[in-house]
Amino acid sequence: MRTTFPYGLHGDSRQIMFDYVEFQVFGPGEIVDFYSASSPSCMLQEQDQDLAAFFPELIESDWQEHRYSQSVESQSSSSSFSSDDLFTRPASPPPPPRTYKPCFVCQDKSSGYHYGVSACEGCKGFFRRSVQKNMVYTCHRDRNCIINKITRNRCQYCRLQRCFAVGMSKESVRNDRNKRKGKKEAVKMTIMETYELTAELGLIVEKICRAHRETFPSLCQLGKYTTNSSSDHRIQLDLGLWDKFSELATKCIIKVVEFAKQVPGFTGLTIADQITLLKAACLDILILRICTRYTPDQDTMTFSDGLTLTRTQIHNAGFGPLTDQVFTFAGQLLPLEMDDTESGLLSAICLVSGDREDLEEPSKVEVLQEPLLEALKIYSRKRRPSMPLMFPKALMKITDLRSISAKGAERVVTLKMEIPGSMPPLIEEMLEDLQNLEKHQKSVTTQHTHAVSSQHMNSAGFPL
Repeated sequence: MRTTFPYGLHGDSRQIMFDYVEFQVFGPGEIVDFYSASSPSCMLQEQDQDLAAFFPELIESDWQEHRYSQSVESQSSSSSFSSDDLFTRPASPPPPPRTYKPCFVCQDKSSGYHYGVSACEGCKGFFRRSVQKNMVYTCHRDRNCIINKITRNRCQYCRLQRCFAVGMSKESVRNDRNKRKGKKEAVKMTIMETYELTAELGLIVEKICRAHRETFPSLCQLGKYTTNSSSDHRIQLDLGLWDKFSELATKCIIKVVEFAKQVPGFTGLTIADQITLLKAACLDILILRICTRYTPDQDTMTFSDGLTLTRTQIHNAGFGPLTDQVFTFAGQLLPLEMDDTESGLLSAICLVSGDREDLEEPSKVEVLQEPLLEALKIYSRKRRPSMPLMFPKALMKITDLRSISAKGAERVVTLKMEIPGSMPPLIEEMLEDLQNLEKHQKSVTTQHTHAVSSQHMNSAGFPL
């Protein structure tokens, strides 16, 4: 009689799990040949050997007794066995621990097949680097060093020869390198294809570039001229250079206002917000512009009419203690190699900043800035595919500009005590503190009731 017992029966404290096992039950007086290949019990014997491999603590005699007790217990409980037992059985025992093959080179634990053989991570990396760099090693003994986990780093020559001896392939390294190179090129092509200006952003870039060029001629377009005034050593203030500098600064402020009016969406802001943004960013833009006309080999800067001054002359013209910081910033701009479009976009981003104090509609300003940021990012990455960090580096310059501008406003205060006359009105108005700005904005609101058009000169002196 043959009896089949389902999965998950339990004997003693040692649980044996299997799918289905057939037991042959014999009557009294029957002779059973357990060693016959044709006997069904031979299958049990083979299964016993397999299971014994996983449970070495069960010796053969114990296992025979255990098997018999399982059979008797199963017969007695077969009538009461139900499907509920399948759901209440204990969890299966954990699988046996994973066995690792040794590294063919040094007998350390292998991490898999690398370059044709089972190898550890150390030997895999050593072989790859040796082949890729065409390394030539020397053995200081008899070229027969023992290579194992402990001694593998003592002789590179014998270790490499051992790699070749066990079957590591040079061609596998070259093919692997070509695959990686192909992946990098594919990623590079994907990046280059991704950064394309949309039609809307392209129009913004075109407008900003045109506005920048119309209000700020490049260095190559200017006819340079110099002066010998106080060029030998630094003094507190050269009044002749100050008069010239203040005249040029006033003209540059007007050009910055003209540039701002051409930034998309700027004139759609309230008059008060336009004034706030211009006053906050004007010095940032002026410093950025003069620094783009820096000539490092001569250590000079050129103004919009072509006047070229040395570092000493710029100090004496009114920059004073601010001079070295401005020249340092100019030197930091050189590696970026910004063109007119990038300079214009960065100037527009400085101008349209929603974090300026006293804005009436800061969220509206932020909306105007978003496409400018996106345009600069895409344009700069498309122009310099090999310099993906140019965009964040350019944005970091805004922080430097604000730091310099804050000290520039302090310099204006000290200049008032150094110059014999009064400060040019537009310079003073542009750099006044925010408390006076609040008072001034109230007066602007009152004057608007008398039909002051936005096309006329407002009380701040800006031709909006």
